[in-house]
Amino acid sequence: MNNRLQHIICFLLLIVTMSSCSVSRQFPITYYNEHEKDIVGIEAVYSHIAQPKLLSLGFTDRDYRHVLIEMKTDSIRYVYEFNFNDPSLYDSLFKYGYDTTATAYLLQYMKQAHCTWVNKLDYYVDGQKRLLTFMSIRNKSLRAPFAPEKYFILTFYNQPQYYDEKGVLLDRRNLRRQRKVNNEIFYRINEKVCYTISAKFR
Repeated sequence: MNNRLQHIICFLLLIVTMSSCSVSRQFPITYYNEHEKDIVGIEAVYSHIAQPKLLSLGFTDRDYRHVLIEMKTDSIRYVYEFNFNDPSLYDSLFKYGYDTTATAYLLQYMKQAHCTWVNKLDYYVDGQKRLLTFMSIRNKSLRAPFAPEKYFILTFYNQPQYYDEKGVLLDRRNLRRQRKVNNEIFYRINEKVCYTISAKFR
């Protein structure tokens, strides 16, 4: 391979990389605004299901055929994996007291929206425990050629949050300190919803 061809290939790879970074920066807010109704719908149905007792659920494969469910009690966490169409999925949910109709609707909704995972996470304000909803979405717009898969991560809060001038989520007790979720920095979409791009879907 001659030097000229090597330079051309390097230049093309640089353009692809720069282009993918630009897409990644622009993608989250544009995507959220275009799909806000679906995203908010998923969060609302999930919060209804998880209200009596917490559970996490999502898909473990790119074809959205396998569902992973974590059902949590005060002392035990039950983890199950089912085929999407397996009736025992809903038998197990019913056994543990979850709304099976709402969960069936939610999983179908998640599949259509390419939502891979949804759960509740703890965070603390002035020493008081609160819960946020954590949602991950797979989208091909985030994936550059030859690069690892990336996920669009959203967090939903019940109260308005604090941000700096660049839109970075801040800790309530110290407005100069960034608040990280799962060790990731999050950015403002609106007062109660933040996003990041991550290699981890949960």
